[in-house]
Amino acid sequence: MTGLNTIGRSLLRDDADILESSSPGSTRVSSNAQRLKSIRSIQPGLVLAWFVMAVVVLWALFPQWFTGYSPTAGVARQQLRAPSAEHWLGTDALGRDVLARIIYGAGNSLSGAFVAVGVGLLVGTTLGIVAGSARGRIDGAIMRGVDVLLSIPQLLLSLSIVILLGFGIVNAAIAVGVTSIASFARLARSEVVRVRASDYVEAAFGSGGTFTRVLLRHILPNSLTSVIAFAALQLGWAILTISTLGFLGYGAPPPTPEWGLLIAEGRNYLARAWWLTTVPGIVVILVVLSANRISQSFGKARA
Repeated sequence: MTGLNTIGRSLLRDDADILESSSPGSTRVSSNAQRLKSIRSIQPGLVLAWFVMAVVVLWALFPQWFTGYSPTAGVARQQLRAPSAEHWLGTDALGRDVLARIIYGAGNSLSGAFVAVGVGLLVGTTLGIVAGSARGRIDGAIMRGVDVLLSIPQLLLSLSIVILLGFGIVNAAIAVGVTSIASFARLARSEVVRVRASDYVEAAFGSGGTFTRVLLRHILPNSLTSVIAFAALQLGWAILTISTLGFLGYGAPPPTPEWGLLIAEGRNYLARAWWLTTVPGIVVILVVLSANRISQSFGKARA
């Protein structure tokens, strides 16, 4: 009898637990807990990074929404004005609004960075996929060329290409893109080789799948995730490199607004007009850090 009573009490306790878990109040508690957990999972740094990138993209697409000043035309007797209510970030040596030049410069800097990443992504990924898929002599020939590109300092290679092509934001973007081809090719090849050696790809080949079908259906979709995350990281690097070329005088010619050129134009007035170089430099740093943070989130999502 004692054993039966014990079993009965345990069954009643289990039934009570089931009823309690199925009650509307417990459902509300669990939903609130899930909502609280999702709120806690929000990363402020990642949200800030997306916000910065969204603002900069809007600057590039719709600059007239954010300023009514011209980025190239100066105003007489307003040279080197400090930040004020009229000019939030001051004016430069020619009386041009610094904020307007930064906003309009986002279009040149971002477009150049996207072109650079596009060149590296398209050419480098194609070479990496061919090398990882073909193997043998083709793989060896492509990777030896990649090793040669990696042995040359990227800034030096960019300067050499810009000198050959000529100055300008487009040529600078192409030069930066060429220097990133090797990195994309090596990453894409390693991912293709890794995925191709997996069991499900071998099973696809064993079930009669052709090489093209297996490549398009299994290898490429599972290989390009890391490449896309790396492209986001390269976006920040491309902005920084294009700004460096602009600072050295190999980018967009004056009076075109471009972030690296803005920093170069203000360096001679650093002692009396700190905002000419400090503010564009802060913008470049924020955009590069934001792109890197977004790239890290892509890598964590893949892991």
